Amino acid sequence: MATPRKISGPCQAWPKDSAYIREVLDRIGEKWTVLIISTLSAGSLRYSDVQASIPGISQRMLTQTLKHLERDGLITRTAYAEVPPRVEYELTDLGRSLIDAVTAMAGWAAAHHTEIANNRAASELTGVGRGKAAISATAD
Repeated sequence: MATPRKISGPCQAWPKDSAYIREVLDRIGEKWTVLIISTLSAGSLRYSDVQASIPGISQRMLTQTLKHLERDGLITRTAYAEVPPRVEYELTDLGRSLIDAVTAMAGWAAAHHTEIANNRAASELTGVGRGKAAISATAD
């Protein structure tokens, strides 16, 4: 069995204890994280405004993701001593440093969602891997 060759890429420049880097990428790459950061790029928002701005997010997922983002220092949570209580979320400087990246990812998804949906539908018909290759070869 041949030894796999090492391909250059971002992982090669990481330190040996790079598990934490992967954890950070997991956090910022989550769909709800991208959408929450994009939403908060407009400024401070109340919980209900964040939820109303992100179709499909459940209360549980919003609460969980906001807690994770606060723990990681990407957002701040400010509770005001009012009746009724008011809580607002806002990006920190660290969170704002992600705006360009998450906006680009969300924009890319919006620009290419139809193409990806079409590819998925075609894959359902033709299969993937060897089956798809065999069908392509016979079509030539």
